[in-house]
Amino acid sequence: MLNLSQYFPITDPTLIFFVVLLMILLSPIIMGRLRIPHIIGMVLAGILVGKYGLNILGRDASFELFGRVGLFYIMFLAGLEMDMEGLKKNRNRVMVFGMLTFLIPFAMTYFMGVSLLGYLPLASLLLAAIMASNTLIAYPIVGRYGLTRHTSSTLSVGSSMMALFMALIVMASIVNSFHGNGGIVFWLLFILKFVVYCVGLIMVIPRVTRWFLRRYSDAVMQFIFILAIVFLSAALSDAVGLEGIFGAFMSGLILNRFVPKVSPLMNRIEFTGNALFIPYFLIGVGMLINVRLLFAGSKILWVVFCIVFFGTLGKAVAAYLAARFFRMSWLAGHMMFGLTSAHAAGAIAMVMVGRRLQVAPGEYLFGDEVLNGIVIMILFTCIISTVITERAAQRLRLQEKEGHDMMKNLDDEKILIPVKYPEYSDNLVTMATLMRNPRLKRELVALNVVYDDVNMRHNQAEGQRLLDHLCHLASASDVPMVTQVRVAANIANGIKHAFKEFQASEILMGLHFHKEINRSFWGEFTRSLYNGLSRQIIVTRILQPLNTIRRIQVAIPSRAEFEPGFYRWLERLARMAGNLECRIAFHGRNETLQLVNEFIRNRFPSVRAEYEEMEHWKELPTLGSKIREDHLFVIVTARKGTISYKTAMERLPEELNKFIKGKTIMIIFPDQYGSEMDDMTFAQPQHTEERSAYEAVREWIHNKV
Repeated sequence: MLNLSQYFPITDPTLIFFVVLLMILLSPIIMGRLRIPHIIGMVLAGILVGKYGLNILGRDASFELFGRVGLFYIMFLAGLEMDMEGLKKNRNRVMVFGMLTFLIPFAMTYFMGVSLLGYLPLASLLLAAIMASNTLIAYPIVGRYGLTRHTSSTLSVGSSMMALFMALIVMASIVNSFHGNGGIVFWLLFILKFVVYCVGLIMVIPRVTRWFLRRYSDAVMQFIFILAIVFLSAALSDAVGLEGIFGAFMSGLILNRFVPKVSPLMNRIEFTGNALFIPYFLIGVGMLINVRLLFAGSKILWVVFCIVFFGTLGKAVAAYLAARFFRMSWLAGHMMFGLTSAHAAGAIAMVMVGRRLQVAPGEYLFGDEVLNGIVIMILFTCIISTVITERAAQRLRLQEKEGHDMMKNLDDEKILIPVKYPEYSDNLVTMATLMRNPRLKRELVALNVVYDDVNMRHNQAEGQRLLDHLCHLASASDVPMVTQVRVAANIANGIKHAFKEFQASEILMGLHFHKEINRSFWGEFTRSLYNGLSRQIIVTRILQPLNTIRRIQVAIPSRAEFEPGFYRWLERLARMAGNLECRIAFHGRNETLQLVNEFIRNRFPSVRAEYEEMEHWKELPTLGSKIREDHLFVIVTARKGTISYKTAMERLPEELNKFIKGKTIMIIFPDQYGSEMDDMTFAQPQHTEERSAYEAVREWIHNKV
């Protein structure tokens, strides 16, 4: 029998690097299906392959090197991504909330560590610093709802920076107390070195950076220069008695103004860290975790409970107390608590410092149980933060009712039409012409994206012929059109880049009906496209000439009026109904239909509109079964996590195939609050799984039973 154990653990550096890259690739995919934050996924992957797991990899020097780089990278990005300008207007309230959100959980966790867990005072202090700081893991949710400028969001960002800064000061003091002689002389010398170090960085780095970036524009040189500044700051921080991660964080704050968030330099910095260094660090941390301790008794469970309960309770008390003090609503308090309650990689970074501080021969300030407890704590706090922030953001958006303000962006119309198959390209151009506002005199954009493969030249020629034909079709209607054949390794990415390049307002594309192309309902790349863009995307399947459409039936979800794209799609449908001279029937809740009626009466009084109440989205199959051959059935849906999204929308492909098969349909993903398509953070990956593992298991059980 073949004995595989003789080949493990792997010690060859090439194979180790290959396995690590494989884990970095697969962890977000697997964790995405399980709906688990993939930061935790990297740590779990490290546990699995480490010596306390399956013992697949040996923890060689690369984990020490790349892990330390990843550690600095985490703290550098935390400082670099801070919104410095937004904090100035609320600096007094930020300082008050920052002190509260640091001191309250700090005090609670410290006394818990000393009294309930029996830790040393220094160990309890460092644990308190970890729980007093936080990571804005749920901040992308705020951006998705368009609440980044809300007062509660601003206060949360500023207080997070203050709490992390004070936690690092406490940690640096603890580290110095281990290496110094103590006493008044030691602390005076420490404060002097600290002040000289900070003043030196603040005075020197901006001047050197400004000179270098003005003199040298080469992308590689700028990237290397920024990294050199980061690691020089970290090295000097170590030299003066501070921990290296403090220097990395300080350099991020100082360089904040020199690296714009949307700049190519920022993209390179984030890409390098998120693709390699930070995952390497997290996997290396996982390899240190002894999972067997979880089954050794109830002590580790008690540690996790105490850390999560008292740390989270302290953050909650601080948030609601600040909201009360500032005379803000309880809903704003929910938002502040949700944003400031999560802990992520920064907590691991600080707990690793405690594992290096030796209190006795073979005994360190933090043992394995604290490391295990912190990792599990991160999972729980990320879940708590995400759920509370999501609900608070949704309710805040519902309260603000900014529906009428959403109409101000309707004049940016430029419709992008990706085309591939001649049999439905003509109808797409015709539909875009019917929706287009002729007064704006904007051109249509026809796009053909071809794969970068051996058939590229042939496909480019075919695509150009198709686009030339569409230009003739558009010119017959006196509609200007620009075209582009684009080469890309990924079709969805090619469309996204063209969308940005042409500054388009929306996408109008066909829903495939070639079964041999892709068995899924959406086709090859549609899901990736609407998850990657927050702007309006219209997907349509046209099975008959548009001029034969007799009625347009529109299904509207509840709360659709609170989405920023509400009036955009409504205007497009009203204009199309007017040009086709057909009736249009809107189905939705009364409060939504009232706004639709008001819009139609004021902007398109000649359109023959009807309104029928649809109380619940579950009535969609019943409505769909009534659609006739000469009707256009329009479904206004939503992206997952947005304000009008419903879990029932996940069943849309099955319902359409069952009840509306063979009918002309249109599915609209409206403009919704979200970050720019180029944004990339390690906490918010661009990859999105089409189905979760839970859905697959549920489907398998249903088929078997």
